[in-house]
Amino acid sequence: MEVTRPDLEENAYLSGIERVPLDGGDPARWTRGGRDRTPRISPDGRLTAFLRAEAGQRPQLFVMPVDGGEARRLTALPGGAGEPVWSPDSRRIAFVARVGEAGRYGTEEGVDASAEAPRHITRLMYRVDGVGFLGDQRRRLFVVDVVDGDSEPVELTDGEFDVDQPAWAPDGSRLVVVADRDLGRVDTLHRDLYVVPVSGAAPRLAVRSTGTVSAPVVSADGRLYYLGTEFAGLDEVARNGGLFRAELPADGRIAEGVRLTDVETVDVESGCGPVPVASGVLVVVRERGSARLRLVPDDVIAAPLSALPALTEERASVRRFVVHGDRIAVVRADVDGPAEVVLTTVHASDDAAAAEAATTLTDYGRDIRDRGVRPLRELIGAGPDGYPVHGWLVLPEGPGPHPVLLLVHGGPFAPYEWSFFDEAQVYASAGYAVVMSNPRGSAGYGQRHGRAVVEAMGTVDVSDLLAALDLGLAEPECDATRVGVMGGSYGGFMTSWLAAHHGERFTAAWSERAVNAWDSFHGSSDIGWFFTEAYLGPDPQVWRDKSPVYHAHRVEIPFAVVHSEHDWRCPVEQAQRQYVALHRAGVDVELLLFPGEGHELSRSGQPRHRRQRFDAVLDFWNRRMPVRGAAER
Repeated sequence: MEVTRPDLEENAYLSGIERVPLDGGDPARWTRGGRDRTPRISPDGRLTAFLRAEAGQRPQLFVMPVDGGEARRLTALPGGAGEPVWSPDSRRIAFVARVGEAGRYGTEEGVDASAEAPRHITRLMYRVDGVGFLGDQRRRLFVVDVVDGDSEPVELTDGEFDVDQPAWAPDGSRLVVVADRDLGRVDTLHRDLYVVPVSGAAPRLAVRSTGTVSAPVVSADGRLYYLGTEFAGLDEVARNGGLFRAELPADGRIAEGVRLTDVETVDVESGCGPVPVASGVLVVVRERGSARLRLVPDDVIAAPLSALPALTEERASVRRFVVHGDRIAVVRADVDGPAEVVLTTVHASDDAAAAEAATTLTDYGRDIRDRGVRPLRELIGAGPDGYPVHGWLVLPEGPGPHPVLLLVHGGPFAPYEWSFFDEAQVYASAGYAVVMSNPRGSAGYGQRHGRAVVEAMGTVDVSDLLAALDLGLAEPECDATRVGVMGGSYGGFMTSWLAAHHGERFTAAWSERAVNAWDSFHGSSDIGWFFTEAYLGPDPQVWRDKSPVYHAHRVEIPFAVVHSEHDWRCPVEQAQRQYVALHRAGVDVELLLFPGEGHELSRSGQPRHRRQRFDAVLDFWNRRMPVRGAAER
């Protein structure tokens, strides 16, 4: 398995591949590279393919005997290689890779990026945060022969469109890939499944979705499973993911997919699975702050959550899993530390059976647990309108009363979970009680819950957040007179909104990578062209009314505007406009800008910047809402 650690000295993430014994022994380093990741074992069990990034270079594809030995390099592509996918006969590997236009991305020696030719853009989806411009570095499909030591990767698509997530057909003659509808000839959020023959023939449509698709996999009997959502036009936001099935088509036919899971109660996590097993298909489902491994039986159509046996305990968050026979190795995050490897079985059918079957094989979080992890206290109640409210309280050591921070997650269609959250632990260790919740608009509580804020942002979500805060403040350890609010992305928007409309509830606000002006976000954000209308509707006056920048004059509490200079999801102009508006309104405001970072700074930014951000957060709250007795701690 891949183990990644941030390194402050190198200001990098160092990763290696380790072998985890099933008998309870200690994990052992398996590769010697400092940036090795995504190991994939061949179906015959002889080789492992993985990605290795050497100093200053893009990751390339390597293979190595499972029993150890020298790693053999298979690719040397300027843009690097993507995740390896083994053919059923263990002879070939498919992968996707971004290939830059001639003259760009270092392909022309001595030509700096600032001296390249202008980009000619004709599409709305022309750049993505953390990736860059899209039209001049398309994802292409490659296959490389592993047995032939001198084989070069063979390109199966020509770069006129993007492909992703290849899956082999059982006979190895073709691959199923994900691609934009009509191979990207028009602006769309719809994605379909295409078949690409290994012989080099043109791709052909295999499954036309009712929304979007991801993670295709073909079972040994030729059944095609994939994950997806359903929507019309550009209205894709806050849609529960589902598991679909189709027959792998032949002779140029187009198959129809059938949704196997209920659209309202089952939200399948798109980044994990599906994996066919003898009795059905394994998927990860987001539910009430958990991400649980569940079995979708073969004979169901639109099955509700209650009909899907759970193979992991209720309060667990599954990040990855692999299956071998009846055994499942799960990378599971828990509340007391980072993810561990847990061995379980496909035969677990309820919480008790899942707990009895689970064996934890690793102890990667020992150092963190030894330093002390503050527990999560569940908050359950109802808002003013009677709607159920669910969240958590993380308390510092000691009786209190402690100053309180209300944290608001991004998305908004995302959840806080029953898992270790570094932000909450850092703030609690500094003496702050932390309140977190999943208000309407969040994922994992039903699709209606997620879509409740469509054309209603800043209404019921506010009600739920303040109700969760009140649940926390009712606890004797919390100080209701010292309350701060903070969040990023949608959470940053909500922080700005609460400061302007409910500022009397708070002492200060920290708003990060926020949407502050929907009118300019609509055109400047990589997703603004569809996201704005999907959540707020088509009326520009509504966008203005829902923009915190136009309510800056209402803010009367100290305020921090925090942003990254290279953020393309919420471009830096969102921070600049909010800072200027607050400053002109006489607010006690400060601006913190991180160079060289995008929207994901707090999760995957440079380690030094992440540390500096935490230092800045704690400094801000220490100045604005100091912990009493901090000097004696």
